Amino acid sequence: MDKSAPAPSGQPGDRPGVPEQRGDGPYLRVSDLRVRFATSDGTVRAVDGVSFAVERGRTLGIVGESGSGKSVTSLAILGLHDPKRATITGGISVGGRQLIGLPEEDVRQLRGRDMAMIFQDPLSALHPYYTVGKQIAEAFRVHHPGAGRREARRRAVDMLGRVGIPQPAKRYDQHPHEFSGGMRQRAMIAMALVNDPDLLIADEPTTALDVTVQAQILDLLADLQAEFHSAIILITHDLGVVSQVADEVLVMYGGRAVEHGAVEQVLRRPQHPYTWGLLSSVPSLHGDSDADLVPIPGNPPSLINLPSGCAFHPRCRYADRNGDRSRTEVPTLGPTGEAGHLVACHLPARERTRLYREDVAHVGVAQ
Repeated sequence: MDKSAPAPSGQPGDRPGVPEQRGDGPYLRVSDLRVRFATSDGTVRAVDGVSFAVERGRTLGIVGESGSGKSVTSLAILGLHDPKRATITGGISVGGRQLIGLPEEDVRQLRGRDMAMIFQDPLSALHPYYTVGKQIAEAFRVHHPGAGRREARRRAVDMLGRVGIPQPAKRYDQHPHEFSGGMRQRAMIAMALVNDPDLLIADEPTTALDVTVQAQILDLLADLQAEFHSAIILITHDLGVVSQVADEVLVMYGGRAVEHGAVEQVLRRPQHPYTWGLLSSVPSLHGDSDADLVPIPGNPPSLINLPSGCAFHPRCRYADRNGDRSRTEVPTLGPTGEAGHLVACHLPARERTRLYREDVAHVGVAQ
């Protein structure tokens, strides 16, 4: 689908209040995003002041442990949180359109055509009753109300073929349980891309897949990005995946961004002790083969009762090196001295560099 062509009747470009803006600059801008959930135990601060931007043709990897706020951030971008449960503030701009405060129907029209998501578990995301092809065809028809069933079928078969599924016309009439795990993930990618979205969010797209299939899926995403020139957000806990496909990395902890920069900067010259911990807990091909992996001690914090000051300080072995600031003052995301590289840490820049080189660099992830 040629996005430069006039939008068909019923498309977002034709509706008042949702202008079609395709100017220069990042396609997605997230500014001071905060997502809170009210519970009987207290308020869950799932995302607490996160900001980033993604341009078309670029991939941002968001990494962190479970509960760090990665998936909550992505669901907020797509407008998938229940407004009765979630309170969302800040700014989310997609293609120049501010989504927070936009009517739900307008967000729904953008979701699928302008932005789409590949969910973590394709077996639960795909409906078991309907054939895979029909589900992809329906995703196309939702945003092309003038398209007939034959046209939608042709489009679905074409997309199944483009994501590498053999005999796509035959596979169109099969159900999700008849697909392997890798094939189901490819079908989810086909569904996400059937309307040529400019923003694609992939939430752990290679989880539970063997390494060969993982590599195939990552290569597929790279090829499709080159073809569609989409902006991609890759949510993962796998730093090896990030090193292969991402252009930039955002490290999240306790609902906040603790480090952000180019993949080369974050993985080769990390500045935050939490990032060091993530790197030290996975094996390296180029590190000391006899060195033990170093897990991060302790557990992720409660998002209802975050530690005072730096949320990571109870698990950080360097917390006592800056007086009492780690316990009393929340660090802000600021420059490291290297262009585009940001970190939220109270340790002085020179000391961070020295500590990383002396203590943990020998067990870092290979780039």
